Amino acid sequence: MILKRNVLVMALASAGLTMAFGVQAATGDTGAQTTPGTSQQQSTASNNTGNGTTSQATTNPKSQQELAKSLSTVTVTGFSSSVEKSIDYQRYADTIQNVVTAADIGGLPDQSIADSLTHLPGVSTERIAGMSSQINIRGLSGDFIQTTLDGREQPSTSGTNYIQFDQYPSELINMATVYKTSQASLITGGVAGTIALQTANPLENSKAQSLNVDARGSYDGQAHDVPGASPNGYRLSVAYQGKFLNNTLGVGLGFADLYQPHVSEQFVGEASDGSLYQLNNNSPQKAYLPEGYQLQQNGGEERRRGYLATVVWRPTDELQLTSDTFFSKFNNSSFGYGLRSQNFYGNNAQITNPVLSSLGTVIGGTVSTNPPGTGGNQFSNETTADNYTTNTSVFSGGLNLKWNHGNWHVDSDISLSRATSNEINVDTTADPYTGLGTSSPQLMAQSTTFQFKGRNIGDVSLANPGLYTNLNDMALSRYGVYPYIYHDRDKAFRTSVQYDLPNNPVFSAIEAGVYLNNHQYNADREAYVYGSEWNTSPVPGEPPLTIPASAAQVTCWKGKFSGFPCFLTLNGPAILAAHGISANPVKNITDQSWTYIQSGSVAERTRDVFLMGDIDAQLFGHELTGNVGVRVSHQSQYSDGLQQVGNGAGVLIVDGNGKTSMDYAPIRLGKTYTDYLPSMNLIYHWTDNDQTRFAAAKVLSRPPINTMLAGAGSWVSNGQYNVWGSTSPLLNPLRATQYDLDYEHYFDDSTGAVTAGVFFKKVDSFIQTVTYNNFDFASVGITVPNDPTTGKPYANGQYQTAFNAKGGDVRGVEASFTKTRFLPGIWSGLGFDANVAFTNSNVHNPTNLAGPTTYIGLPGLSKRVASAAVFYDNGTFSARLSANYRSSFLSNTQIAVTNQLVTFAAETVYDFQASYNITKQLSVVYQMLNLSNQPTKTYFGGNPQQTGTIQYFGRTSYLGVNFQL
Repeated sequence: MILKRNVLVMALASAGLTMAFGVQAATGDTGAQTTPGTSQQQSTASNNTGNGTTSQATTNPKSQQELAKSLSTVTVTGFSSSVEKSIDYQRYADTIQNVVTAADIGGLPDQSIADSLTHLPGVSTERIAGMSSQINIRGLSGDFIQTTLDGREQPSTSGTNYIQFDQYPSELINMATVYKTSQASLITGGVAGTIALQTANPLENSKAQSLNVDARGSYDGQAHDVPGASPNGYRLSVAYQGKFLNNTLGVGLGFADLYQPHVSEQFVGEASDGSLYQLNNNSPQKAYLPEGYQLQQNGGEERRRGYLATVVWRPTDELQLTSDTFFSKFNNSSFGYGLRSQNFYGNNAQITNPVLSSLGTVIGGTVSTNPPGTGGNQFSNETTADNYTTNTSVFSGGLNLKWNHGNWHVDSDISLSRATSNEINVDTTADPYTGLGTSSPQLMAQSTTFQFKGRNIGDVSLANPGLYTNLNDMALSRYGVYPYIYHDRDKAFRTSVQYDLPNNPVFSAIEAGVYLNNHQYNADREAYVYGSEWNTSPVPGEPPLTIPASAAQVTCWKGKFSGFPCFLTLNGPAILAAHGISANPVKNITDQSWTYIQSGSVAERTRDVFLMGDIDAQLFGHELTGNVGVRVSHQSQYSDGLQQVGNGAGVLIVDGNGKTSMDYAPIRLGKTYTDYLPSMNLIYHWTDNDQTRFAAAKVLSRPPINTMLAGAGSWVSNGQYNVWGSTSPLLNPLRATQYDLDYEHYFDDSTGAVTAGVFFKKVDSFIQTVTYNNFDFASVGITVPNDPTTGKPYANGQYQTAFNAKGGDVRGVEASFTKTRFLPGIWSGLGFDANVAFTNSNVHNPTNLAGPTTYIGLPGLSKRVASAAVFYDNGTFSARLSANYRSSFLSNTQIAVTNQLVTFAAETVYDFQASYNITKQLSVVYQMLNLSNQPTKTYFGGNPQQTGTIQYFGRTSYLGVNFQL
């Protein structure tokens, strides 16, 4: 009988492998491609550990019992309790996953949930404005990560797919799980992994009533270097949980408030355009040139408020109904003031005494205005005033039903999630002029000397520094407002049914489910522009504006930036108002027609079904658990926008200024597709404490949604019709096949674990931009307008669009070690946690931002990622010192006019926290983030000599109290 069972199990494993490797995607009609909705499909077992959802650790009934038993034996408190519970969830999970839990609803000490996730193996973060925001998993960026909250797909405030995790206060999150392998019940979308955030279920609280209040004041040491910035801030959180009606009704309420200064100082080397230029009139020498450099002080304030409400009704042991809502609003006012020396390239300046990098790009020298009659006249040392203020919000809510009757388990959920983002994006420039007040003011001749110093702050000087603080010579050249407005919404329904098979020799349960999701994305661009930068293309009636003394003040540098030239801090709106002008950004169909082309909508529809069997069998005398299944995902994706057709062949458009045009026509493009996604997770239990995992799956992620807009501009040349836009609703999803092999050893009583594993992903494609010549526009549904001179359509010309470029492999090794309670006596509260991941890929991206074309790696991939923490907890006093390291990596989150692909230098961030319990109810807490004031450093083309951005944010200290009832 044992032999027959072994053969059956081995046959099942073989069938799973065949299914994982052999099933191909089926392509539907060329309508529109929708990526799978991303609401986390929850299991239907009875271990209700979350708010309205069930723990995703396992759907295996036996494993759930073992997990519940192990969790009930955890007796330590504080951070040690969180660590040991995380070990239990990882140990009894069906998939390879890592977990962060909170000792209570306010227990996660980090600034945002992103900081908490970086303590996990192979998980790293990109710091944006000093805060951890975008998450990378196993060398892949946030566009490859699926994120859910209480089982519901989260909309994005980033304008693309990746989630900005600083939107989620850690105080409101009870548990976060990173799924590194897939299973059929998980909603598609996580090629890199799935991050499942979970709030607390008040009926699972050990107390009938509980209240947690945490208040901390903060101090930012960088603020003193930024004039007008306040160093002070605070964090406040309140969490209540109560059980009523004989423990059948649970109510949970949470509030988290963060206020802190937004301060930084940055030195910026600007990118090259990839062209060779003669450096000056007196030498034939040619070289690549950067566009210029910037010195900037950033000030402002960040205000985030999060709200959570949960009502759980469990009238019987079989039925549970949950209604819950989460809302977060993040207002980030950010103002940048400083100097920008620009237009070194394009034959706009004379370069003398050049210093070249190893790529032949100028990284130092003297830049001067062209003599009369030579080249262009657009070089200037500008004074800048930028406004990056961004207001974002996220709402996620729904109704959940769970019914457990005997061997039957039903889980149904209906939800609505939406996000909004509005960035004002103001660019103000002022330059020195002769002839101010006359009909033809002229840009003054100027000069600067600079030297980039790789990953360190460079040197710059101006030939006449006093010129740039003299209001008699300086005038506002241009004031531009270019808002980015995004709306993202998901309406979803899911249901699953599980049936337990207690007497089956192979399967412990089977589960089937359905998922429906309608996803709507809208992008809106507007613009207002006064004047002309450098006034080299004067706009009639919009001359350079004199600057009143009340709208500017002289600002000088401090700290690491002391010694740089002083500048004027400008109040752009006040300068305009002094001249009777007010800015009103609108859609502009005449001289800012891109505001229509880059606006539009994308509609995605997901229709998924899945079937999965939970495995619980004996193989060669040892227990084998896990699951095998398949998910069928049908997607449609369509985009509506405007296509520039010209010659009055479009529809009537009246823009925000009352101007009209008939050169644009509505366009709707898209496609549908169906994918069969098999998955298998096998866990072979050598002993009670040792197990080996193997997983294989086909997975996919939707294309970044902003790359699927249909809008396109056009131009006609030599009788050919050409289209630009660099986006396409006809993109295929990012499909991948992945394999994992993992060994895990667990210490007794959940006091620690040692794990090591390897992973391999073969990603079929990545999204890039391309230019096709003589493209057949009719093949993708684009109408070519008629040539009025012939009455026939223009010939096909260039098509600048997005496409699925060749993919590649991502492979790596991960290891982790965690141990608590390994010393006797007073030192029994000491614990240690460390992990390391090594990742590599054969994917390379071309770039010319450093000058000549070079090939750099995969965005989001650090070859080395490590995290370590030492912590101590004796019930009265607790402390933790943690360090997170990641080697250099690529990202396109650095923004100039468009996103730029740059290399972020290696960084190590240290954090410290300590708390002391004065009484059982009252404790005092101290925290310091970024102990070493680790800056963010970037460079171009993979060459550290070619400085990008060097930005210092400072250390942040917190001191406060925590009160519990």
